[in-house]
Amino acid sequence: MSPIHDNLVHSYLYLRRAIGLIGMALPVVLVLGQYLIDGRLLHSISGYYYSDLRDVYVGSMCAIGVFLLSYRGYAPVDDLVSNIAAVAAIGVALFPTAPPSGATASDEVFAVLHLAFAGVFFLSLAYFCLVLFRRSTGEDPTTERKVKRNGVYVLSGVVILASLALMVILGLFFQEQTEALRPALWLEFAATFAFGTAWLTKGELILPDTGGDRSTAVGQPAV
Repeated sequence: MSPIHDNLVHSYLYLRRAIGLIGMALPVVLVLGQYLIDGRLLHSISGYYYSDLRDVYVGSMCAIGVFLLSYRGYAPVDDLVSNIAAVAAIGVALFPTAPPSGATASDEVFAVLHLAFAGVFFLSLAYFCLVLFRRSTGEDPTTERKVKRNGVYVLSGVVILASLALMVILGLFFQEQTEALRPALWLEFAATFAFGTAWLTKGELILPDTGGDRSTAVGQPAV
């Protein structure tokens, strides 16, 4: 492997790790940070837009969006999904959920856009976990580490989809009964943490290849 190619492959690994670290750290920093500031638990991760940690929330989502725009997958459809996820991440940051009180007509419109962007974002991340990350190029897909990584990807994708489904079901049918438990907060926490775990695994910070093998094509980085 040439030094230039090796540097490009490492750049992909660092990019994945950056996305994963932000995804894993964001819910922890928001929930724990605000709780330490004033003892509050908000009703959703998106609700931290209206907290002292608003800049952390907006900045992190925009950073994820920029990183996803720079990411390249194995096929054109993978690049398309990555770009869609990037736009959705930035949309989540720029179009906030409705404020806890005193929402205006424009706030309600932004809230609808926020929900749409959030849904697209998490569905795109589930695609990465369940489809893209499980592909194998230039390596034996039956190796112990690859099998374990695929298990992490599947579990992460299932957690994301299950969290989305539960948020919809609870929001539509059991909102009053479950509101005090803040289900949206914990389900968004789980989905975001799962997304971060999958990307850290893809970046080989979790379950790395023991032999340091890398793919032979820049457009097809190691899995």
